[in-house]
Amino acid sequence: MRFCTVTSPSDDTDPEKIPSDDPSPPAGLYIHVPFCASRCSYCGFYSTTDRSRLSSYRDSLKREMTLTAGEFEAFDTFYLGGGTPSVLRRSELEEMIEDSWKVFPMTDGYEATIEANPGDVDRDFCSFLRDTPLNRINLGVQSFDDDILAYLGRRHHAGEALAALDAMRAAGLGNIGLDLIYGVPGQSLESWMETLRRAAGTEPEHLSCYELTPEPGTPVGERCSSGEDRLPGEDLRFRFFMITSEYLESMGYIHYEVSNFARGVSFRSLHNMKYWNHTPYLGLGPSAHSFAGNRRWWNHPSIGRYCSDLADNRRPVEDMETLDEDDLRFESIFLGLRTGEGIPLDLLNVREGDPAGELGSPVLERCLAGRLLEISNGRVRPTRRGLALADRLAVLL
Repeated sequence: MRFCTVTSPSDDTDPEKIPSDDPSPPAGLYIHVPFCASRCSYCGFYSTTDRSRLSSYRDSLKREMTLTAGEFEAFDTFYLGGGTPSVLRRSELEEMIEDSWKVFPMTDGYEATIEANPGDVDRDFCSFLRDTPLNRINLGVQSFDDDILAYLGRRHHAGEALAALDAMRAAGLGNIGLDLIYGVPGQSLESWMETLRRAAGTEPEHLSCYELTPEPGTPVGERCSSGEDRLPGEDLRFRFFMITSEYLESMGYIHYEVSNFARGVSFRSLHNMKYWNHTPYLGLGPSAHSFAGNRRWWNHPSIGRYCSDLADNRRPVEDMETLDEDDLRFESIFLGLRTGEGIPLDLLNVREGDPAGELGSPVLERCLAGRLLEISNGRVRPTRRGLALADRLAVLL
């Protein structure tokens, strides 16, 4: 495989493309691989287990790359997500990566991530990854409790996840991230703590710990909405969150976003940070989202519609929206208060050093008094308790 990096922007100015209002920051490139070996019972992301459309998808993806070439000046992150990219054959992955690099060369110091299922990761797969420009792996472990894995409909067991991690380390692969899920019906705090201990014991560079969301139309969503399954109550969900943050920070991880922990600043997910910081990103593939300046657009969540549009040389965009100043400000507050960095004071029309009781917002005063937020160095930052309630804080402020 041949890959290259760039330090200068493209000069493509095709007026039919959707240009970036601010082309200066490097963009992120996301490719949605909508194929899975099986559907997990909780997953609401668009995917299919029918591989009969794989050839059409690959041809369409190449066409979409051509249609979007030059849309952004430079890229510094690449993310293969899904779906389950690791279900593809090595030759298919190799071609996809090589095509991407030809059309969207990465800047120096890029981050390139692939999502993988533990059941797909063996010595051969690790050797393949080592020969690609991919330098970050996100492993969908979800739990080290086999009963929880069975409930979630995962196709691996805990032993396979540990074997996959061993194989990656033996191959010399670093920058490994694990996805975990808590708040599963019937899950105990003890079971979750055991998963956290086993996860931290493998010393991954990154951990994402998500609270289960019962997505509409999924088996878990239907069972929860019917009352057949019961999610943990609010107090127990709060305890799940707090012990997760306390334990992982005690193990040396930085809690830098509501659900995300890094073993040092350099191991934060640079790609995901683009979503939280309103940095441009381009999404390719069915259901993929893109953002630039004050505009967001997204592709059809249908491989049929996606391929049909591209067969006619049309962008497979289902819809788009333009955000006004109020929309951008609210999103900046909402997303910023989900991160450890917080938000600039001026987003709330507040100046640091204002006399106590004169911040101009009774709600902000109460959040500060209740130790949900703190102010330092010109920024409003959520505390650990504040991160647990981050979505509500944004609406209140």
